[in-house]
Amino acid sequence: MSLKIGIVGLPNVGKSTLFNALTKKGVPAENYPFCTIDPSVGIVPVPDPRLEKLTEMSKSKKTIPAVVEFVDIAGLVKGASEGAGLGNKFLSHIREVDAIIEVVRIFEDKNTIHVHDKVDPLFDIEVINMELELGGIKKPTLYVLNISAMSPSISLRAIDLPGPSIEVDPVFGTGLDKLIVACYDLLGLITFLTTGEDETRAWTCRRGATAPEAGRSIHNDFKEKFIRAEVIECDKLLEAGSYAKARSQGFLRTEGKEYVVEDGDVIEFLI
Repeated sequence: MSLKIGIVGLPNVGKSTLFNALTKKGVPAENYPFCTIDPSVGIVPVPDPRLEKLTEMSKSKKTIPAVVEFVDIAGLVKGASEGAGLGNKFLSHIREVDAIIEVVRIFEDKNTIHVHDKVDPLFDIEVINMELELGGIKKPTLYVLNISAMSPSISLRAIDLPGPSIEVDPVFGTGLDKLIVACYDLLGLITFLTTGEDETRAWTCRRGATAPEAGRSIHNDFKEKFIRAEVIECDKLLEAGSYAKARSQGFLRTEGKEYVVEDGDVIEFLI
């Protein structure tokens, strides 16, 4: 399952700095508007400590995490939906993503210019959301509040934001893992796992997916030719220490087509 998250916001609020911190890709992050014109794309693993533990248990040759694709989209400005600031081009990039993280600068720094010459987070949000609405874009949105350990930040705790939010300092890298997981949750996704000598791997499916639907993440045959699945909670498998011990202790379950997969299930599909 391919997941694209678009990083949007006004020019010069820290979008490319955040993208760089997430992906270590090194796109330009200069102190002027429209530094980013073509969207940069980076693949970022979803943090999951269970993978390393399962890899160690199974002595797997490879470990493959679930991933999220982040797209760094150039800054929008007021009037973007009417073409201002290359707005039509940038909005077209946003239409291609599954969800949006809207970067909102909440720190004061006279050395970092602001397109409106003032730091007013709620006004910035109104501008971006209006342009997205006028552009016909309604995707899930997570508000990323760009704080700075080096500068004072405006407190928004007492203010109702239009949606879920998370504070991040991309310069110091704080909050990045939580941000990646929050993006995953924003789209209603969960992770199930497979493990063995060849590889331990995290797979993505929609929350509420049945076993055959989840199996399609691996191969279409696991949906079309599904017979049953052997399922065990990751914690139970790690507690047992091996599949053989888990089976002898009664931790393994056989589930049918109607089983709804839970986050952290370790599954072997039988077709």
